[in-house]
Amino acid sequence: MLKNHIDIRLKYEKFVKNVCATGIVYALESKTGIARSSSTEYEDDEGNAIPLTCVWSQAAYARACATSGWEGYAVKEIPLNKFMENWCVGMHYDGVLTGVEFDSGMFGMETEPLELLADIITELKATEKEVELENYEDLNELEEIVNQFLDDM
Repeated sequence: MLKNHIDIRLKYEKFVKNVCATGIVYALESKTGIARSSSTEYEDDEGNAIPLTCVWSQAAYARACATSGWEGYAVKEIPLNKFMENWCVGMHYDGVLTGVEFDSGMFGMETEPLELLADIITELKATEKEVELENYEDLNELEEIVNQFLDDM
């Protein structure tokens, strides 16, 4: 089991690097909305599994998961800046976790969207990659706000 957790963590780290390098995140979408799953690790106060919005760093990874309940879902390309500003922040407010790089067996990293956002910001700053933000002056402002939220959690 330990190896699986290590593999999942490595896939997560690779996801962060890939989306920062390409500037694109992928999801699956149908007429009914974005592909969601349920957490196997986290529950709400009533014992219900917390929903997950699944995302991938490559279209092929997303496409490979368009089975077992997600038939008919199409790959949706999300610009990184939109994912950071709208999706991660929105998932946090909606009480939804992020399922990162899930495979066809539905194994992947389950994380709080703001923690994922913090990791993306760290990678962008480390690689000096510029991202044009619409709702924040720069990465530093977004990082400060995210860190305040994470400190309060």
